[in-house]
Amino acid sequence: MSECGLRKRQFGHRARLALSPACELKTDAQAHAARTMWNLLHAWWQMMPKEKRTLASADAAIRQARKDIEFLAVLPAQAAQAVLKTYFQAWKNCWDGRADAPNFKGRFRSVMSVDIPQGRDLNIVRVHRRWGMANIPKVGRVRFRWTKDLPVGKHSNKENRITGARLVKDALGWHIAFRVQVLEAKPEPHQGPQVGMDVGVTVPIALSDGITKNHGEWLTKQDQSKLLRLEQRAAQRKQHRKPGMRTSRRLRHTYDQIAGLRAKAKRRALDWQHQTTTAIAKQYGTVVVEALTITNMVKSARGTVQSPGKNVAQKSGLNRSITGEAWGRTVTMLAYKTAQYGGTLHKVPAPHTSRRCSACGFITPGNREDQATFVCKNPDCGWSGNADHNAARNILHLYRMGLALIPAAGRAVVRRAKRVKPAAAR
Repeated sequence: MSECGLRKRQFGHRARLALSPACELKTDAQAHAARTMWNLLHAWWQMMPKEKRTLASADAAIRQARKDIEFLAVLPAQAAQAVLKTYFQAWKNCWDGRADAPNFKGRFRSVMSVDIPQGRDLNIVRVHRRWGMANIPKVGRVRFRWTKDLPVGKHSNKENRITGARLVKDALGWHIAFRVQVLEAKPEPHQGPQVGMDVGVTVPIALSDGITKNHGEWLTKQDQSKLLRLEQRAAQRKQHRKPGMRTSRRLRHTYDQIAGLRAKAKRRALDWQHQTTTAIAKQYGTVVVEALTITNMVKSARGTVQSPGKNVAQKSGLNRSITGEAWGRTVTMLAYKTAQYGGTLHKVPAPHTSRRCSACGFITPGNREDQATFVCKNPDCGWSGNADHNAARNILHLYRMGLALIPAAGRAVVRRAKRVKPAAAR
């Protein structure tokens, strides 16, 4: 195959690490050193005049800090350089309006992570079908769960290789996220059918051809009862804390158990989303979704003291359900997966898709009698069917009428309005 028919693709693969207690202590120490390095860089940035905030000056500062502060030496030099590059990139994102200004990282509220910029330092070897081994600088050889074929050994070359990795700790322990670069054939245009997709709470995904994608509870009944028991225990132990007191070891242990169960639920949700979006991207050539403003949809209904809101508890429950379904993450996954398989993703305006009759176009709030039933109130029509299926058909109809808003064939960077703090000005 000619080079014009090939393309380089980069993706990430996350695997669970099996660390010994000694290796876990070393990795924790490196993560705390990386967080401290970030905080020192932020303090240096605020202290230095604007004309001296250069990459060379910051590099000299972190080199001196690693000599003066003993516990920073546990962080490999390349990992410290990665912290520096990430910090400067955070300011560039702020100046371009893509993110807020960087700030100090707290000990308990920030994600513990360590970067390994060079893939050759990992020296990855597959031990057997389920496990592989990698080298972590200043930690040693560690095992990780082998769940995906990686370009290592004889399968690795200049085009297909692992370019680096990042160690990340969450409520379920330490994981390693590989940065993988592969050379693959450019996908041919997908010849599959067009489909409209409606997302919801009761029915997570409804397609215009009548297919629905459902899932069960993310936690089993045993896990749900355990989570409730832990939350009650945490509330009881929290009652005995006075304002300003340090959190006790028992209460923090309870918080860790709660976080572990919630992380398990999130992992199952991610797995379902990946499998579902992959199946949709493989089957359909054009996927059409609504352009939803989810941040506005999940705003609180509490109101103010002068004008309090109504049905606050019900709205809070709806907000939690919408957040739990993670509609935005589903669309993000579809955006790059449809491009990977040669398809396209389009967005259409959201108003009236659930109130419009897909058969005659009649719009009235009374058309949707309840969550699942749609009955057209037009005397000349009278069409009835599933409400989610009707909305998905309307979404596809809007695309065919030429009302697509954003042809999101790949990952699109949506820049936010520039809101730079006074202290962040260059």
